[in-house]
Amino acid sequence: MNRNGSTNDDYAFSRVPLHARFDLLSIVLIRVGGLAALSQFMLGATLGHAMTFSQAMLATLLGSLILEFVGLWMGMAGSREGLPTSLLARWCGFGRVGSIFIGIAIVISGLGWLCMQNSILAEGLVYATNGHLNFGWAAAISGMSLTVLVAFGFKALSWTAKITVPLFFAVIGWILFDLLRGHNIANLIAVAPTGTPLTLGAAATAIAGSYIVGAIITPDISRYCQNRRDVFWMMTITIIIGEFIVNGIAILVAHTLNTADVVTIMTQSAGLIGLLTIILSAVKVNDVILYSVSLAVTNVIEGITGKIWRYTWITLILGTISTVISTIDILDKFTDFLILLGVLFPPIAGVMLVDYYILLTSRELLDTSRAKGNLPTAESTPSIGWPAIISWIAGSLVGLTIEQGIPSLNSLLAASIIYWTICTVRKVHSTKMR
Repeated sequence: MNRNGSTNDDYAFSRVPLHARFDLLSIVLIRVGGLAALSQFMLGATLGHAMTFSQAMLATLLGSLILEFVGLWMGMAGSREGLPTSLLARWCGFGRVGSIFIGIAIVISGLGWLCMQNSILAEGLVYATNGHLNFGWAAAISGMSLTVLVAFGFKALSWTAKITVPLFFAVIGWILFDLLRGHNIANLIAVAPTGTPLTLGAAATAIAGSYIVGAIITPDISRYCQNRRDVFWMMTITIIIGEFIVNGIAILVAHTLNTADVVTIMTQSAGLIGLLTIILSAVKVNDVILYSVSLAVTNVIEGITGKIWRYTWITLILGTISTVISTIDILDKFTDFLILLGVLFPPIAGVMLVDYYILLTSRELLDTSRAKGNLPTAESTPSIGWPAIISWIAGSLVGLTIEQGIPSLNSLLAASIIYWTICTVRKVHSTKMR
């Protein structure tokens, strides 16, 4: 991402200098554009179809607190160091090889998101053609069209960022207006859900899972923030708009239309404008996703081979893979996918935050290199952090097996405690051996 708004592999393996940082408004628009998407609206509709309004909003609050905590502290680290998550992980417990695993995890989740977004867009195209275009062909056409556009037309995409976010909220505002005009809000809030029930813990984990990857890769964007204050406002504004406002409206609309089908909601409530929003939202969000995934892939390839591939080729490969997968229609697995992400990714943040802010394992190394405007040398970079890998796996298992409470929070706390304990015991043992 550079000054003219294009997205490429600039600063993929170096710190973002202060002169290349963005103003707060630009950062917030980019961040909100990545969260204020139809997948988020779809999540709110899913909760509204499965829970009462108060239960769904409580789940939103609990999940959002986890996202705010993880995103804020990860973001401040990224802003301070000027580094993306996949690279920062090398000096936050995981080491050079360990960061490759982090990159792979981000890539897999990113591909999942690309598939989800393309599936939503494909359903919109099926609706627009009155079923004359089947889902498989719709997914193939939309997926490859977006891939080519993102790979070769980033300068042309700059205008979509300025149009998509305002248009998305204009449509959301119209839906809310139409909703208020024809219904009593008190009655909508009191409507009993008709979908398959969700527990509070599962719903909160789905909320956290809906953006936990985004929270963890906050440094990809926050490295362009000018200071920690900008990081705070970027995260807070994004959470308020993307989680509470979009989710709240989607929950009420789901109660009104008695469906969680986002295409039905958008087209019934906003017609052709709603369909256009589906298309532009998919373009904008896939742009943001491909940007972060490409950084992760670049780190993985460089970590394994020592070579850096061109962003265009990475984008084409990832876009093709996600398009092929999305043709099988995986939207019915949307909630399960979010819950899985909400358990597997918080431990990564737990390890990195404990290492960076509490144990300070590589802070002196980072401070010294930052003062010189470069990165720590390969010789001084840890090869692999086994305590971090072990804690990540253990934390994930805790989140998957313990059903009490909120699985996302369970996995985050478990990994943090396990990592701190292992590192502390090793330090004490090392001291005694001297």
